[in-house]
Amino acid sequence: MDCYLLIDFGSTFTKLTVVDIENEEILITSKDITTVESDIMIGFENALKKINPFIEKENVHFVKKLACSSAAGGLKMAALGLVPELTTEAAKRAALGAGAKVQKVYSFEITSKEIEEIKDNKTDIILLAGGTDGGNKNCILHNAEMIAKYDLNIPVVVAGNKSCQDEIEEIFKGSNIYYKICENVMPKLNKLNVEPAKEEIRRIFMEKIVEAKGMKTAEKFIDGILMPTPAAVLNAAEILSKGTNKENGIGDIMIIDIGGATTDIHSIGKGDSASDIELRGLEEPFAKRTVEGDLGMRYSAHSLFLAVEEKRIKKYLSDDTIDIEKECMYRNHNIEMIPNTKKDKEFDQAIAKCATEAAVKRHVGHLEWIYSPIGPVYYQYGKDLTRVKYVIATGGVMIHSNNPKDILEAGLYNEKEFHILKPKRPEYLLDKEYIFSAMGLLSLDYKDKALRIMKKYIQKI
Repeated sequence: MDCYLLIDFGSTFTKLTVVDIENEEILITSKDITTVESDIMIGFENALKKINPFIEKENVHFVKKLACSSAAGGLKMAALGLVPELTTEAAKRAALGAGAKVQKVYSFEITSKEIEEIKDNKTDIILLAGGTDGGNKNCILHNAEMIAKYDLNIPVVVAGNKSCQDEIEEIFKGSNIYYKICENVMPKLNKLNVEPAKEEIRRIFMEKIVEAKGMKTAEKFIDGILMPTPAAVLNAAEILSKGTNKENGIGDIMIIDIGGATTDIHSIGKGDSASDIELRGLEEPFAKRTVEGDLGMRYSAHSLFLAVEEKRIKKYLSDDTIDIEKECMYRNHNIEMIPNTKKDKEFDQAIAKCATEAAVKRHVGHLEWIYSPIGPVYYQYGKDLTRVKYVIATGGVMIHSNNPKDILEAGLYNEKEFHILKPKRPEYLLDKEYIFSAMGLLSLDYKDKALRIMKKYIQKI
């Protein structure tokens, strides 16, 4: 039987998915703890052992073995730009769309202290932006000179004012900087152009980062670590929403992915405003991803406690005597904890709801208004997701919850915060088999098949 083996080297677990290409079926899945600290192949082999009896019994032949990865902290990036709300934000969105974890964004002319910070953070890639085409040159040239001066051994993607490209090339030619130049992430004021930068980031991930993280050993056994895991998820989400040339998609969606370290929100759709509301600020990407590093179930459990009000967690608990901070700290220090008792399950459900509530609020757009002689005039910043058709749950806590719908409902529109443009009346779906990253990989070869498999396996709640 000809199959694809699709592998996700996750930050906590390495997940394997075996897909029968001809019949478009997921035959079996398995997972084991990611062992990036020692040898990443140990976790892979442990997960493979669990499905080897099935592979031998069914005479499975792997036509291809493809992988994505967020192990060893995933793809860590720094984004440099000019104005915080414009080119710096555009650079950040390009990095997030490429599947990166944006450690920090820097605006205006970078300082020596900030250069040292980038180095100390063990940043994988720098995205250097700044200025619209034909606009300000001074900032991006200064930042390029600083990168060259300190001889940072970090790949750089240059995606700023095209009028500076020749000068930046001259600056980097005299150094050991590995760099790629592509189109500006914001060629015109408030207009995004992130795809060229995303593609360069993905190329560097494949060429440089995988090797730097000591994952070359994995590539001896598979056909390639092709992209960061979040990029694979976003790729699958866009296909599910938009469809392909042969298959219809399901329409506008939002995906809520609650993990041990972060809560990722993906939204696919224009997010346009009503006709009587004026759009303001930077153009929003059709496929948007935000990452909340302080909202996680294990690694970031204590950060979640600090990020949301304690009374918000308490409102989701039946026992008001629980020491909430202590419970969060325990999860922080015991990342492999699996909730077995009713108390632990209820606590995980409560913090998952708080993570959803906070992460969705940060992801969606909002309204602001002024009063005029004819009444209030409204302006929209960000995406209006009130009319999104489906909200999809994924991630361990969602998959293992007895009531994932209850978690998703924490991210719904609230009349008391009518200016926050959260979904109003969506239908709910569950990625029970955790296949988004696998289908993002499969879609590189078979878009139609990946879409049909997602339609088959992503269930209504």
